[in-house]
Amino acid sequence: MTAQNHNQSLENAYVCRRMPAEIEAALKERFVVKLNESDELTDSATIIERAKGVSVLLVTATERIDGNVLRALSPTLKTVATLSVGYDHIDLATARELGIEVLHTPDVLSDACAEVALMLLLNAARRGYEADRMVRSGQWPGWAPTQLLGKGLVGKRLGIFGMGRIGRAIATRSRAFGMQIHYHNRSQLGPEDAEGAIYHATLESLCRHSEMLLVAAPGSPQLKGTLDQAHIRALPPGAVVANISRGDIVDDDALIEALNNGHVFAAGLDVFANEPNVDPRYRALDNVFLSPHIGSATEETRNAMGWLLIDGIAALRRGERPANLLS
Repeated sequence: MTAQNHNQSLENAYVCRRMPAEIEAALKERFVVKLNESDELTDSATIIERAKGVSVLLVTATERIDGNVLRALSPTLKTVATLSVGYDHIDLATARELGIEVLHTPDVLSDACAEVALMLLLNAARRGYEADRMVRSGQWPGWAPTQLLGKGLVGKRLGIFGMGRIGRAIATRSRAFGMQIHYHNRSQLGPEDAEGAIYHATLESLCRHSEMLLVAAPGSPQLKGTLDQAHIRALPPGAVVANISRGDIVDDDALIEALNNGHVFAAGLDVFANEPNVDPRYRALDNVFLSPHIGSATEETRNAMGWLLIDGIAALRRGERPANLLS
């Protein structure tokens, strides 16, 4: 088969964001690929314009694939593959209605996200931002007994909101720091998965018991604003909060108020509402450690995520049902 004939036999794919080099190379072997070369964030109208006529659409959590996008690209579009575990940015009901398959990337990013969760927790508790700034700015006067006193992790009650694969990976690592694990989940885990973690039937109960709280719940429109003023006030005074889930789960006004008045000692945030437009009040606070949504950002993890989507599409074309198929 000539190269031209080979290309004519391949499906057309549009890739909304740049992928790791290994994944882009693999995609180009299997599809006629059109890339978002500049890697800029694109709105729905731009996606519709650029992806017209493709059968495969590769997206990330930064693209909103609503009913309008799906209808505009149907009936050519067969598969939407998102480089994320969360899928609240995709209208699954409309995808099912139109017969469009949706793939996501569960399992492979749990370890990477758990590592970042501990990074957030440690930097918030041990005043990492302030420490880095002091040394980097040349303002460090030298060691002192009371300098940058933070909070240790050993013996602390860690509340995990969302005890799925990522939450359990966080719990495993936190136990090594000598923390006591509590959790709130949609349902109570069996003894094997819980590994001694204490279940709370309500988020309010979890907050009351959490000297440190880690938000790891799956992204869902129903959870927007769940960690509100009442829940934050239920935390013990001087609590530490970290979020690796979705920014809009946390009520920013309530958390910022608690950070300002000292009820919350510090926060570590990897996700934000309206990314990348971070609430500017966070930048003015010394007791917040900020990172730019890097939960799964390791070479190994992003490649594994990409291959999970590529292999899932191949399985679908063989008439099989891959484990990462949503609809």
